[in-house]
Amino acid sequence: MLLDAVDLEFAYRTGRRSAPPLVVDGVSLHVDAGSIVGILGPNGSGKTTLLKLLSGALGPTAGRILFDGRDLASMSRRALADHVAVVPQETHLAFDYTVLEIVLMGRYSKLGAFEIEGPDDLASAGRALDATGSRHLADRAFPTLSGGEKQRVIIASALAQLDMRGTTANAAPRGLLVLDEPTASLDLKYQLEVAALLTRLNRTRGMTVLLSTHDLRFAASVCQHVVLLSRGRVLAQGTPAETLTPSLVSTLYDIEAGVVAPLLA
Repeated sequence: MLLDAVDLEFAYRTGRRSAPPLVVDGVSLHVDAGSIVGILGPNGSGKTTLLKLLSGALGPTAGRILFDGRDLASMSRRALADHVAVVPQETHLAFDYTVLEIVLMGRYSKLGAFEIEGPDDLASAGRALDATGSRHLADRAFPTLSGGEKQRVIIASALAQLDMRGTTANAAPRGLLVLDEPTASLDLKYQLEVAALLTRLNRTRGMTVLLSTHDLRFAASVCQHVVLLSRGRVLAQGTPAETLTPSLVSTLYDIEAGVVAPLLA
């Protein structure tokens, strides 16, 4: 078990006297090492907040999260960065960085004050570019890339962050890759490319992946375990075959089962 969350609750503070509503309400889930787990739900279901809790960006109001047996709340920011890397739904950059510069940003948590990247960092960035099929883009300016290319580069930066070995060409990144709606803004071609990339990283490098999505087919094709999240609560969880049924999906999205069936075909 890589990640174990039990009875998580979270509410954003509003400054009012009354208790704020729970955005995450009694959620328990497990992420096995080497698996791909998807959190599926409509907009406003709490997916992004739950990912922030599970990646350590937010602390739960109640409940506990263990990472490889360690309390996530007790881990330092640097230790957390060694084991968990996040790919946000959107990436906004202030300058026209090159692809290589962006991937090297994933190494910042490994550097000391005023330290610059060295040979090991460049080697890690190179491995990450190779793993995502982005080596040929290294000198390109990030804004000139297509949507799918940009997503591959951001994933490469996350892989560089998790790469601790810095020794061999086949060194596999360790830890957990967390992605928030990785195909949300992509057209079908690039959605398929990202799905293939995540599957390849999982199968060939043993990468553990936790992602959120509202795309039924993406979840069915990529994930081994699916958590259906509705209004901050777990509606169901299990394999895609167990969770992505007309009955459960119609309840999750509040639509008729007859409409859902063709989407799952």
